[in-house]
Amino acid sequence: MTEQKATNVHWHDGDISRDDRARLLGQKGATLWFTGLSGSGKSTVAVALEARLFERGHLSYRLDGDNIRFGINKNLGFSAEDRTENIRRIGEIAKLFVDANVIALSSFISPYRADRDQVRALHDASDMPFIEVFVDCALEEAEKRDPKGLYKKARAGEIKNFTGIDDPYEAPEKPEIHLRTDQMTLEQEVDVIIDYLEQHGLLGA
Repeated sequence: MTEQKATNVHWHDGDISRDDRARLLGQKGATLWFTGLSGSGKSTVAVALEARLFERGHLSYRLDGDNIRFGINKNLGFSAEDRTENIRRIGEIAKLFVDANVIALSSFISPYRADRDQVRALHDASDMPFIEVFVDCALEEAEKRDPKGLYKKARAGEIKNFTGIDDPYEAPEKPEIHLRTDQMTLEQEVDVIIDYLEQHGLLGA
């Protein structure tokens, strides 16, 4: 856990509770954490899910791995240490969305199990739903897709610390949702997630 450096700081509670905001929005906040190899379909599923939720009148917001590195995490690279800090920051941001009762759709390779477990622990400590979505795709298929041309560069030695090539990916052991994107259609994947959210009462305050 990251050390608290600032001193003489105190948490200031407001008068509006998380339950108040849930009633206002008519939904409950949750973090859906999409993890998987590059090219597995994390962002594609999150975009489609966001659209489906919007059509049904539910507010969600995507936190995309590449997008975040243009802003709050622009000072981080891809070393193990930077990956850990990248995920820690996103976990804290996701918590803010959940506290507002927005459904956070976080799409990050997040290759290390310990980093994902830390984000889960952050949510658990505040009694916030954390839903790990394993976007499972065979390396061969992900590399065949290679939408950004990254695998080709990694194989040529032009990219270092690339997950699945010269950096490990530690698959979730017990994800709440397991999608096989090399075997399912995008519509099926979104249906599975929507069903989970409905069954767990997250789409109604």
